[in-house]
Amino acid sequence: MENLNILEQYNYWNKKPIDGGFSRVLYLNRLMKYTGNRLIKVLIGQRRSGKSYVLRQLITKLISQKVNPRNIFYLNKESVDFDYIENYKQLKKLIDLYLLKIKPRGKVYILLDEIQEVSGWEKLVNSLSQDHTKNFEVFITGSNSKMLSGELATLLSGRYVAFEIFPFSYSEFVGYKNLPKEKKTYLEYLNTGGLPELMNLEHEEARLHYVNSLVSTILYKDVVTRYSVKDAYLLERLFKYAAANVGFLVSLNNIVNFLKTQKINVKYETVANYLGYLEDACLLHRAERMEIKTKELLAGNRKYYLNDMAYKNYLISSFDKGFGQLLENSIYLHYRATGYNVNVGMLRNAEIDFCVHKSNDFKYVQVSYLLSDHKVIEREFGNFRQIKDNYEKTVVTMDDLSLGNKEGIKHLLAWEL
Repeated sequence: MENLNILEQYNYWNKKPIDGGFSRVLYLNRLMKYTGNRLIKVLIGQRRSGKSYVLRQLITKLISQKVNPRNIFYLNKESVDFDYIENYKQLKKLIDLYLLKIKPRGKVYILLDEIQEVSGWEKLVNSLSQDHTKNFEVFITGSNSKMLSGELATLLSGRYVAFEIFPFSYSEFVGYKNLPKEKKTYLEYLNTGGLPELMNLEHEEARLHYVNSLVSTILYKDVVTRYSVKDAYLLERLFKYAAANVGFLVSLNNIVNFLKTQKINVKYETVANYLGYLEDACLLHRAERMEIKTKELLAGNRKYYLNDMAYKNYLISSFDKGFGQLLENSIYLHYRATGYNVNVGMLRNAEIDFCVHKSNDFKYVQVSYLLSDHKVIEREFGNFRQIKDNYEKTVVTMDDLSLGNKEGIKHLLAWEL
């Protein structure tokens, strides 16, 4: 019973829901569209990106829609109170105790936060989703983008829907801070980033400490420990290399050769594996090249983008802030957060920053910090002229004024996107 009493403190069986914080409307609305069925809802994102807040806001939403609070089971595996739950059998035992003592009637909502910390969790989730003696609807979160690969994907075979949770977008940033959408606040967003906890830290020293601490935690818990990484120093160097080279086409050979200049000899396979681990931990995102004419993906060079601009701001020492890189990274995250896949477009003699696509929606996007002269304008707009199809084409910049539509190409200011 003691375990159930502890669990009760984290649930709302006998108390009113507390304030769930700033509402992540984009994700909450998307999530609500998929409730009311047996599909497993999977929220994936790096640690401290706001997944737990989304789950708690979902609980509040369900209760507001007349779901009995006693029919909602919520457990956050990051809480030390649940350290004793090491495997799926122990978690099932706690769920069974809840069902026995709380006696929920009708559908039961099971919300499991940071589920990857429970050994064999896949078996329990699969069992709950297929239990036809009880009506369960399961929501899980995890900090590893590969948690749905392999065995679980085979087990569930289409019985789940996944949602990526990102740090605050620009719209969320100004909404949280109650600021207007304008150039000044977009610059502030680029300077600060969108990590939710950073919103409450006013001093640069505190922000620097927080970002370093967060990255160290993610690298250790979600990479070094999970994958038995032997060279944590190399892992950190690779992350900082990616942060310094945001938006540049790189190859694994480039990186291996760069490390050699730093007197670090490492195998090609090791670099590939370590970068893959950083992607799995949702710290990095890879943008593959796409041949625009055929829409085929190309092997070889790729670009990397950070899960938040704070990693470049607070981990890379430089007199040049690299606002062009930060802007490009922020636009990449904007499209990813709104559900688009993002690739780098390749033409015979030119490159398009982003080909963004989902379902039947396809767009081309160029990002330039400022259209400072006619040469820059010609470069950014001119590349689009080589594309013969009629998909939407947009140039995004930080200029003070928009050029409007130019030859069917839209010019948008970043804060208008």
